[in-house]
Amino acid sequence: MSLLDTPLRLGGVTVRNRLYRAPVLEGAGDGDDAAATYQRHFVTNAEHGVGLIVQGSSCIWPEGRSSPGMTCVDSREKMLRFAPMLDAVHAAGAKVFLQLGHAGIYAMEAWHEPYASRRQGPILAASPLPWFVRPSFRGVPVHVMTGDEVRAMAGRYGEVAAWAREAGYDGIQLGSANAKLLDQFLSPFYNRRNDEFGGSLANRARVLRLIREAVAERAGADFACSVKVPAEVAPLGLPHSSQQEAIELARLAAEWGFDAVTPVIVSVLPDTTLARGDAPTNLRANKAMAERLRRAAPNRSRRASLRFGYWWAARRAPFKPVWNRELFAAVKATVPIPVFAVGGIRTAEEVNDVLDSGHADLVGIGRPFYAEPDLAARILAGDGAPRACRNSNRCVPAQMLGMPGACYNPAAHRRSGE
Repeated sequence: MSLLDTPLRLGGVTVRNRLYRAPVLEGAGDGDDAAATYQRHFVTNAEHGVGLIVQGSSCIWPEGRSSPGMTCVDSREKMLRFAPMLDAVHAAGAKVFLQLGHAGIYAMEAWHEPYASRRQGPILAASPLPWFVRPSFRGVPVHVMTGDEVRAMAGRYGEVAAWAREAGYDGIQLGSANAKLLDQFLSPFYNRRNDEFGGSLANRARVLRLIREAVAERAGADFACSVKVPAEVAPLGLPHSSQQEAIELARLAAEWGFDAVTPVIVSVLPDTTLARGDAPTNLRANKAMAERLRRAAPNRSRRASLRFGYWWAARRAPFKPVWNRELFAAVKATVPIPVFAVGGIRTAEEVNDVLDSGHADLVGIGRPFYAEPDLAARILAGDGAPRACRNSNRCVPAQMLGMPGACYNPAAHRRSGE
């Protein structure tokens, strides 16, 4: 038996092997058919052998999604609608973690015109807006959270985690990267607070400690709770979280009782640095996508800035196989808890090399599942054939605009034989 086929304990749950589906957005939205959308994706993945599925980010409050395709889990009733889907995935042998989060200043109520017009209150922020992003928020009301509000948010995560356990989820992952609200607390680019939640790394990360305590109190100490650990890249001269800080944050997460960490290299801005690869061409070439973008951002300068962000990220962060290896290997050498690897992992050879080298405990693949729903079976069988995903990032704008989670590159479909 290879290490890939070996079970792994995470909190109170055992995952059958070391391959997981990393969180991506399925475009399920927040309607009555959301559970059916997830089930179509996840059951197929589970039937083909994936050990763990991390369901893409769901929002803890009604406002705060970064995309219309995201799901809200802001009530017990909404959470429990996923119970039949979870039963079906479990029957196929896989476990499911739910990624929880909030977009903070990058919530769609700040930039997506139809949702901005129905905004119920100001956009939540960890600190006053950095000068670098301030021009994009003209006319957008921003509220810097008070200490009491931060503590209440931690309690909210615990409450939602309890609902998740009741519904049948096997654990949660905190969406604390990719310039989302928790990352905005962690990052010195955003966090300029001078209270208990600002300043040193331990203070900036205090919100994670409070959330972990709330999850243990509300959902049970054995309910698996994992967290993303970001190291950032930023424009020259601007503050950001270093790799050394990410390693220290992972050590703190282990000390605070988290069951696993996912180290990731991200941008301080919500661009495609995490995804790596090409600048997506379909924001112009795909008529349906272009029209959705026009409706979401009627202002030409805003649309131009969104397109520029994709272009800039592609220039700065082209695709590179297993690009997070230096970071996740360093974290694995530091912490006693399981480490999730993710980022540019495409082949069975890469998966097995990460595990056999002792650089991580679970290996994740995300977007390629759009093009190959049966990818887990090929990886587990050691199939060395070229993968279908071309790293074109054409799926990323679709996620942003609330379109179905799918591969939008015809060349990838030709390669996979679909």
